[in-house]
Amino acid sequence: MKLKYLLTASAVSITASAMFAAPASAQSTGSVDFEESEIIVTGSRDSGVGGVEIPETTKAKQVLGEEVIRRQRPGQTVNDIVNLVPGVSFQNNDPWGSSGGGFTIRGFGADRVSQTLDGLPLNDSGNYALYTNQQVDSEVLSQVNVNLGTTDVDSPTASAAGGTINIRTREPGDVFGLTATISVGDVFASGASDTLYSRAFGMIDTGDITGAGTKAFVSVSTTRYGVPYNPYGQVDKTQFNGRIWQDLGSNGDFIAVSGHFNKNRNNFAGSERLSDLLGYYDGDFTKKDRFSIYAETEEYPCIVDPRTVIGGSGSPGASVDYSDRGGCGSAFFRRYNPSDTGNIRGASRFTISDSLTLTVDPSFQYVKANGGGPDDLREGFFNPRGTTSQLTGAFNGGYYFGRDLNNDGDLDDEVAGNDPSQTQTNRYGVVANLIYDINDDQRVRIAYTWDRARHRQTGQITNMLPDGEISNVFAIDNPLLDVNGLEVNKRDRLSLAILHQVSAEYRGQFGGLNAVLGLRAPFFTRELNQNCFTTSINGFVDCPNPGQDLTQYIAANPDYAAPQSRKYKYDKLLPNVGFTYDFDNGFSAFANYAKGLSVPGTDPLYDSLYLADTDFARPVPETTDSFDLGVRFNQGRITAQAAAWFTRYNDRLASAFDPDANDGEGATVFRNLGRVDKWGIDGSIAYRPTSNTLLYVFGSINESEIKDDVQDGITSFLPTGGKTESGAPNFSVGARGQVAFGSFELGAQVKHTGKRWINDINADRAPGYTLVDMDARWTIAQSPTGGDVAVQLNMTNIFDEYYIGFFGGSLDGFGFAQIGAPRAASLSLIFGY
Repeated sequence: MKLKYLLTASAVSITASAMFAAPASAQSTGSVDFEESEIIVTGSRDSGVGGVEIPETTKAKQVLGEEVIRRQRPGQTVNDIVNLVPGVSFQNNDPWGSSGGGFTIRGFGADRVSQTLDGLPLNDSGNYALYTNQQVDSEVLSQVNVNLGTTDVDSPTASAAGGTINIRTREPGDVFGLTATISVGDVFASGASDTLYSRAFGMIDTGDITGAGTKAFVSVSTTRYGVPYNPYGQVDKTQFNGRIWQDLGSNGDFIAVSGHFNKNRNNFAGSERLSDLLGYYDGDFTKKDRFSIYAETEEYPCIVDPRTVIGGSGSPGASVDYSDRGGCGSAFFRRYNPSDTGNIRGASRFTISDSLTLTVDPSFQYVKANGGGPDDLREGFFNPRGTTSQLTGAFNGGYYFGRDLNNDGDLDDEVAGNDPSQTQTNRYGVVANLIYDINDDQRVRIAYTWDRARHRQTGQITNMLPDGEISNVFAIDNPLLDVNGLEVNKRDRLSLAILHQVSAEYRGQFGGLNAVLGLRAPFFTRELNQNCFTTSINGFVDCPNPGQDLTQYIAANPDYAAPQSRKYKYDKLLPNVGFTYDFDNGFSAFANYAKGLSVPGTDPLYDSLYLADTDFARPVPETTDSFDLGVRFNQGRITAQAAAWFTRYNDRLASAFDPDANDGEGATVFRNLGRVDKWGIDGSIAYRPTSNTLLYVFGSINESEIKDDVQDGITSFLPTGGKTESGAPNFSVGARGQVAFGSFELGAQVKHTGKRWINDINADRAPGYTLVDMDARWTIAQSPTGGDVAVQLNMTNIFDEYYIGFFGGSLDGFGFAQIGAPRAASLSLIFGY
């Protein structure tokens, strides 16, 4: 064992280099197989040091393997682990990884970064968001690799201007094995709420059960803890993973099916205005003040006035307007963000002839999730602008039911309810590659990618219970009905996101020169079906319940856009060209050009329905032209890479004033703002000074320049030209060190994240911060089924530094953010891992 979590022995390194170094950069089975050639990696070179691997590809990429993953806190989200990659900046909402968080790669936010699991796209099909609390358990990962600013030619992504994060699950073991992890922990920070952390994980490998290469694993985990800044908030998560694998012959062919299900029940971790959070640095409050600000108020715990409870005691003859619900549901407390997510992933490889290979990866995924909080429900009818109509539904932000909800005999009251935004997605996909070996030095492939997501977004209303709890965290499962027995919805729309993509790639070796020529041709379709009236250019809607006479409502609101369907299509040729040159002394150089595309998400497209269907009303896709130029050194005890990069970012999509909207009166809308130039330097070096030590150092510089001022009025402009994009740090630098003393291993890592502009006019900056973590592992014995029996201690943010968490930036305002994760420690008993 002794150093298997710290080092890679030379004999093992050579094998891993030949078999796994190149595929580390890939997503689908086809990309793995295509890059598995010695055209890119010869196999004679140690390409990994201590779990840090730098593949010899034309693109700037970096891989973190099991040796690094296993040293992090068990159960931690993979997005926190990749914070050790240069160019990545991640802010975790809590120390344990299941309350969400946000990140940037080379200054691009998560909605412009494609994240995949074994080639399966994990970004939301509507707004491309990534949810870090839904990531796969760390124990079933074999590696995570980051493509900085680029993607693979067969990738099923609609938005990857900032690059890709590719997660690969492990292959089932060839022999029977048991793996288990039990962890407990807590937050040790001044004023933080009780957050006792507990997690249990178990996994069984069947080994080869038929003697013909049939093997499988199945795992389950449960996690429970409190939210650090929310005296009420709780996270409860259960996750299942499994994979069955069948070898086909002895030439690498196989069929595999993997499954994943994640049930997450949690409160929002909470957020505050950046202008308030910045007050800490001016001495306006202490960490204890901020952490306990809600716990010490009378709002916690809370009891709902019985007159405002559905089916409550009522108040005959008196109108009740108890709009704050006794404080129930105020900041953080009962704002739920539940999710049920699952997927099935297929992978296969078939040798058709000595020179022809087919790979096929089908997939299906399901999402049921929502987020929201409390609101007031109206018993009466809605009368539009003084008409005689009496309507039920959602109007002007209010919910009208037309029936007595609190049993007091009248329709005059407002009662306590909840209005989360519900989303259900069914998504199918397939990635197929046909690979042809021209000769020993040249390969080509053609690929077809299909991705179809049915994205149903509703807003069912449900009632609040007397103790302030929601009646069902999924309001869609217990909707409150109006007088006619119909659901009241605050939104009601159906989207289809469809991708057909053909792509081709050529790779050839000419002595020390390796060349890559690739071309993606994606064809995107966005079908929008809006069942509500769009009432403004900002996307606000009224949702009358079906079956009502809307003649007077429509006459009173002639400027509203009626329910409608609309289809948008986007396509573009996306070339990528690159090379590597091997100097035969451990050094190599690489260069790459890639064109990227980010198709507008559903929110700006639905907002556009307020306008007539013209070219003016349609946000166009964002595009990027990305260039990388760098050098690598892979030899013996050192692996290193330095890369300079430049990205021209065209048609940046954001919310801004449009003077031609709203019949020339102007309005704030989603629109393309022009060009941004982004550039920087990424670098890392992993060095093994002795057989029992490791030193890894990494860093990045990120700069950007917005080219134009942004219009915010008929004749006024925001001074954004020449300014830096907000939300991303200007630089970051970090290091990790490990040392082993027999059966005891000690590691520590530090990362400093630089300042971040609050908005694009560069009015204020969030200060930089430094986080220091440590881990210690004592191996007690060897497990009889393989692996170790060990105790592992993980401490994060040792010095309990206050810092501002993730924020996406804005044009000229101060948005919201969360306090960064405080100091925490966990102790884990590990068996077989």
